[in-house]
Amino acid sequence: MNNRVVRSSGQQGGGFARDMELLDALARAQTRNRTGLRLTDLAVECGREKSQVSRALRRLQDAGVVNQDERSREFTLGWRLYQLAALTAEAQLVRVAEPVLRQIVESLQETAHLCVLRGHDVMTLHSELPRHGYRGSSWVGNAAPAHAMSAGRVLLAEWDEASIAAAYPRSALPGVRPTAKIRTRPQLIAHLADVRRLGYCAVDGEFEAGLVGASAAIRDFRGVAVASINVAAPKARLGSKLKALGERLATDARTVSTRLGGSVIQT
Repeated sequence: MNNRVVRSSGQQGGGFARDMELLDALARAQTRNRTGLRLTDLAVECGREKSQVSRALRRLQDAGVVNQDERSREFTLGWRLYQLAALTAEAQLVRVAEPVLRQIVESLQETAHLCVLRGHDVMTLHSELPRHGYRGSSWVGNAAPAHAMSAGRVLLAEWDEASIAAAYPRSALPGVRPTAKIRTRPQLIAHLADVRRLGYCAVDGEFEAGLVGASAAIRDFRGVAVASINVAAPKARLGSKLKALGERLATDARTVSTRLGGSVIQT
């Protein structure tokens, strides 16, 4: 008779699988609007001895995968896990958006950008350029004030008024250009309402005199705007086509959202 003990599927994979149990428990706690879980809670949740869980948590904490609050003694998911998730999500964004950006470039012969928010700035993750260099340049890695550009405004449009007020505590917006039409927080809030209604954002001379642009938001599986598609060019080339450009980019952004497995919100 074979007396060998066969582990259950939940135990297969050894230490890694057991570590994942702890991380899953912490993730579930956060989805239930709990700050974190204490050691005892985690041991009960995973059906394991406190001493085993304690050793695993120390190892995960050393790796930056979990954090522990010194006052509450609760454990939460750590900075490194979020860093890896963010890098992976952005790599996925670029991979999925690239073919759509190329189609935009081939159709318009203008540079197309994929942008994300970084705090109060909008940063370009990827640029697709037409064959003719004079049609634009790559902005990859460059950041600019989100409130001054269509690529940033279309993402700020997801924020509620309290978040906008916290980001821009003064009525006057910082660093606005002389040509800017949106110069105050109330003007920005009203403008963002129009962006939500239209499903895209168009600007004329807001960031630079003689430059126009349009952007639309890409949404993830939660329906949350995580990036924007942007096209900007001299007003002489696109100024009369801004509305059509915005509508086209809104359609392109929905295409990318769908390919991401996104929950696309119709406007």
